Amino acid sequence: MGCGRVGAGLAKDLVRRGHSVSIIDVDADAFRRLGDDFSGTTVKGVGFDQQVLRDAGIESADGFAAVSNGDNSNIIAARVVREVFDIPNVVARIYDPGRAQIYERLGIPTVPTVRWTSDQILRRLLPEGSEPVWRDPTGSVKLMQVHCDPRWVGRSIATMESAAGCRVPFVRRVGSAFVPDRSTKFQDGDLIYVAIAKDRVSEVESVLGDAPPPA
Repeated sequence: MGCGRVGAGLAKDLVRRGHSVSIIDVDADAFRRLGDDFSGTTVKGVGFDQQVLRDAGIESADGFAAVSNGDNSNIIAARVVREVFDIPNVVARIYDPGRAQIYERLGIPTVPTVRWTSDQILRRLLPEGSEPVWRDPTGSVKLMQVHCDPRWVGRSIATMESAAGCRVPFVRRVGSAFVPDRSTKFQDGDLIYVAIAKDRVSEVESVLGDAPPPA
């Protein structure tokens, strides 16, 4: 939702990565930012209107980014998508950093404008193939934010490490990062960071992006 400079850039980036994309904006002229070669779908309307969201294909979506120029519109749209349509991968851009932590307590990852980049949104939005947060100079080791299936909620970090064969050096929860211990439980809205060898990225993403093994 939102076809400003950030929304248009994000939509084009996702299309280049092979994803199907719909972009919503109240101003049809905003779609000109996408260029003539944009292969996604454009929908004119209010991004938190349920019928507009349905017209954009929300019922079959894997993720939703609210990146209009209004905090209230972004958070309302994000909550509608999360709570009404049960889309797990939702992120909202928030101009006011002080309000961002409040919204994250509602289980919606937010990105304050002062630290906005497309990479940050992609790491929160894409189930797989996201960009690394850090890599060593040789490229052999990466620190990745990994999407975790909601069915991991309630499982310990130790269980996640064992299943995926990786290390979780820190977790981000309601706007703050901390180093977990082996008894720390994965909670709804947590952002999990893993340290892995470059050739195991797809494997780890696949394990944590799917349901956990039986307890």
